Amino acid sequence: MVKLRLTRMGAKKAPFYRIVAIDERKARGAEYLDNIGYYNPTKNPVEVRIDAEKANTWLKNGAQPTETVRSLLKKEGIIK
Repeated sequence: MVKLRLTRMGAKKAPFYRIVAIDERKARGAEYLDNIGYYNPTKNPVEVRIDAEKANTWLKNGAQPTETVRSLLKKEGIIK
């Protein structure tokens, strides 16, 4: 099954996350299927950029978002 989840990037104590479509059995830092966007919690205000077209395509194909990604998608207005 494909999941939409965060993969951590960035330096120590300066997290930066990519929102990716990945097989649920793979590790957090493993190779992913598609890059949907990014989430930068260190900026003020928090910076979130999501490609709505890619996200909707993956969701229609049965990808399940994690709780964190689901909340980000709701904040961006991609899902209700």
